[in-house]
Amino acid sequence: MSEIEKNEAERQARYTPAEIEPKWQARWDAAPDLYAADAHDAGKPKFYCLEMLPYPSGQLHMGHVRNYAIGDALARHMWMRGYNVLHPMGWDAFGLPAENAALKNNTPPREWTLSNIDAMKKQMRRMGLSYDWSAEVTTCLPDYYRWNQWFFVKMFEKGLAYRKKSKVNWCPDCQTVLANEQVINGRCWRHEDTIVEQRDLTQWFFRITQYADELLSGLDKLEGWPEKVRTMQRNWIGRSEGTLVSFAVDGEVKADCSTITVFTTRVDTIFGATSVQLAPEHALAKAFAAEDAELAAKIEALLDEQQKAREADDLGGIEKHGINTGRFAVNPFTGEKVPIWVGNYILADYGTGAIMSVPAHDERDFEFATKYGLGIKRVIAPKKGGEPELPFTAEDDAVLIDSGEWTGLGCVEAQRKMAAAAKAKGFGEPTVTYRLKDWGVSRQRYWGTPIPMVYCQNGHEGVEPGGVVALPESALPVLLPAQVEITQEGGSPLGRVPEFLNTTCPVCGGPARRETDTMDTFVDSSWYFYRYTDAKNDTAPFSSDKANYWFPIDQYIGGVEHAILHLIYSRFWTKVMRDLGLINNDEPAERLFTQGMVIKDGAKMSKSKGNVVSPDDMIARYGADATRMYALFAAPPDRDLEWQEEGVAGISRFLGRVYRFATKYVDVVRDGRKPHIVGRTEVDQKLLRSLHQTIAKITQDFSGRWHFNTSIAAIMSLINETVAAESAIDAEQASPAAVAEIIRNLILLLAPFAPFFASELWEQIGEEGVVFRTPWPVADEELAREDEIEVPVQVNGKLVNVIKLPADSDQEAIKTVALADDKVKARVEGKSIVKVIVVPGKLVNLVVK
Repeated sequence: MSEIEKNEAERQARYTPAEIEPKWQARWDAAPDLYAADAHDAGKPKFYCLEMLPYPSGQLHMGHVRNYAIGDALARHMWMRGYNVLHPMGWDAFGLPAENAALKNNTPPREWTLSNIDAMKKQMRRMGLSYDWSAEVTTCLPDYYRWNQWFFVKMFEKGLAYRKKSKVNWCPDCQTVLANEQVINGRCWRHEDTIVEQRDLTQWFFRITQYADELLSGLDKLEGWPEKVRTMQRNWIGRSEGTLVSFAVDGEVKADCSTITVFTTRVDTIFGATSVQLAPEHALAKAFAAEDAELAAKIEALLDEQQKAREADDLGGIEKHGINTGRFAVNPFTGEKVPIWVGNYILADYGTGAIMSVPAHDERDFEFATKYGLGIKRVIAPKKGGEPELPFTAEDDAVLIDSGEWTGLGCVEAQRKMAAAAKAKGFGEPTVTYRLKDWGVSRQRYWGTPIPMVYCQNGHEGVEPGGVVALPESALPVLLPAQVEITQEGGSPLGRVPEFLNTTCPVCGGPARRETDTMDTFVDSSWYFYRYTDAKNDTAPFSSDKANYWFPIDQYIGGVEHAILHLIYSRFWTKVMRDLGLINNDEPAERLFTQGMVIKDGAKMSKSKGNVVSPDDMIARYGADATRMYALFAAPPDRDLEWQEEGVAGISRFLGRVYRFATKYVDVVRDGRKPHIVGRTEVDQKLLRSLHQTIAKITQDFSGRWHFNTSIAAIMSLINETVAAESAIDAEQASPAAVAEIIRNLILLLAPFAPFFASELWEQIGEEGVVFRTPWPVADEELAREDEIEVPVQVNGKLVNVIKLPADSDQEAIKTVALADDKVKARVEGKSIVKVIVVPGKLVNLVVK
C-alpha cells in the first residue's frame, strides 16, 4: 500500500461527525415521511411519545437538548420494537417575551416569534431529532388559536367560562393579571424578584373548581406519574371537609352584612368559640369602617401589615395583630354573643375571609387570645380524662365536654351530627372546600388569543345593554390585528385599535365592543397535544377517532416545575373535552417523566442566569451524537446533570473508537453475513455472551428504568471487551459470523442514542434500510448465560468467601461447594451448623452456634 493509499485509509477510518452528520441530515430531510406516524387504523400497537413543547425564545440550550434527547431515544427504540410511533413537536408561541422584544427591538411580536421558531427548528434538525414536522403546531397562528376561541365559547355555553369582579394577582412588570398558580412565593413566575400586587378587576374565569373532586381522585389512577407531582397537585387542590356556620351580627347593620359565615373543619369545638375574626378586606369590616373613621384607620394599618408580609412571602410568620370592632356576633349553637375582631393574619381570599376563634383547641387562636386577653374555654377533653395542657388539638381519642346535647360524643361523630343539626336549623351545612380557585384567564396583553366575546351596546332580548354575547363559530377566528402599538401601559393594547374594538352584535346587529383582554397562554398548552393527532384539520380541533386512537399519551416528558401549572390545567381541559363528547379518555397522559435540570456554575442553566451552553457550539466541536449521548450518559435522567464539556469530548472519543473498530472489520462483517457451517470458538462464546447480556440490559432499561447512563456504560463495556479481543479476531480465533453479529447489533444498540453515527456504520457494513426502523435485537438467554457464577458465602450474616461454580448448579451442589471451602470450614470449626440458607445464584448463609 502506497503512503497516499495508507493516509486515505486512515482518514476513512476516522470518525468525522462534521462530514457524516450533515450528509445524513440531508438524506432525512429529503424523506419527509421518515418520522411520520402510520394511520390510526394501521393495525399496529401505538406509542405516543411527547416532550413538552418549548417557548420559541430563539435558542436551544443544553437543558432543552437533554429533554429532547430522552424522548428521541425512546421514540427511536419504540420504532425498532415495531410500534406505530407519534413523536411530534410544536411551539408555545404566545407570551410576554415577544412583547418585550417588540418594545426593545421595534420588531412586531409575530415576526420575532416566527423568526425564532425558524432558528430553533434548524437547531432541532441539526440535532437529528426524530420529529414528525407534518404534525407541527404553532399556537400563535389562527389555524390553532381559532380552536382556543371555539373551546372558550363552548365553555361559556356550559357555564364553565364566566366573568366576575374579583381580587386578582397583578404583576407590575408584566402589567397583567396572573393566575394563582403563576404566583410563586409571592412573586411573578416570570419575574422572580417582582412582588405580585392585589387588584380588583373584572376578569374572565374558567370554572376549574367544578372538576376539583375528579382532579383529586384521578391522581390515584395516575400510577405512571411521579409521586412528587401527584403530591404537589393534591396539596394545590387542597380538599377540606368541614361545616359552614353563620353567626348573626348583633345590632343594626346593612342587610347584606347581617351574618358572618365561617368555614371550620372542627365544628365540634364551636362551644369554645370566644370571638369571630374578619379579614381587613371583609365586607363587614368595610361596613364597620365606613361608620367609624378611627376604626377605619386601624383596619387600614392591619391591611398594610398584611400586604408587607405578602410581599416578603411571610404571611405564615406574620406577627399577629388585631382590632376589636366593638361589635358582637351570636354563636348559633350557644346563643352567646362573642366579640367581632379584625385580624391581620386573616385573608379575604382564603375560605370565607372570616374565622371563629377557639383558643383552647387551636394553636394560632391560642396565641392571639393570649396576646389580647380573650376568653379561653375548653370544650374537648381526652377520653381517658385529665386536664391537658392548652391548646389541646387532639381529635382522636377525645370527647366533647360542656357542649350541650353533644357532650360526651367523640370528636368525629360530633362533627357529623353537629353539621347535620346546623343544616336542619338553617344556620349552616356540611361543606367541602378547596384551596384550588377558579382559573383566571384574562390577560391585558396583545400577544395572546383574543377572547371571542362582545358587549352589545343596546342590548336585546335576554341581554341587557352592555351585556356579553358569545360569537358564533362562523365568526371565528377573531384575528389579532397586525399593527399594534405596544406600550405595556394603560391596559390591553387592543383597546386602542378602533377597527378591532368596534364591531356589531352577532344577535341583533347593533353596535358592540369586543373584549380586549386575551387568554392566558396556558390555555394554548392545555390541549396542544390533541391537535398533534390531526394538525391540519380546518373543520374541528381534531378528529375524535384519531384522538381516541392515540390517547392517552404513552410517555410525556418535561420539567417538574409544570406540576401545578400546565399539568393541572391540561388535566382539567381533558375532562372538559371528554364532557363535550370529543374524546373518551379521562387523563391526558398515562406516564409522566420529569427530567433533572442541567446545572452549570452551581445554577440551573438559563438565559437569565447567563450560564447557557449552546448546543451549536458543542455540535461544531464534537458532533450532535456526542452532544446528545453526553446529555444521556452524564447522570440518570431524573437527576440533575452537572455540565462538563470534557464529558462531551470523552463521548466523542468513544464513538471514534467504535467507528475505527467497526470500519476495520467491514469486510469481515459482510462476509460474516453469509451462511457458515462452523461451531463457535471460545472467543465467540465470550464476546457473544457479553453482547447478549448488553442487549438484555438495555432492553430492560428502555422498558422502565430509563437509566440510559448505565445503558451507554454497558455499550462502552462491550466495546472495551471486544476491542481487547482484537488480536484474537485478527488471528481468526473468532468466526466471521460472530464478529458480524457483534458489530451489527452494536450498531443497532447505538441507533437510539447516536442516529447519525449508527446510520453511517449501518451503510458501511452493507446493510440496507433505515437503521432505526430495523427490528431491535433480541437477547438470546442461552448465549447470555454465564458458564460460571460467583456466590458469596456468609457465616451468621458476615461474608467469609466468594465461591465459583458452574452456572447451572442446583441448591444442593451450591451447599456442598460452600461447606467444602477451606475458609468456611475454618470459620465454623468447633461450632455447630444450625441451618444452611441457599439462595440459588445469590448467596449462601450458614447459621452457626
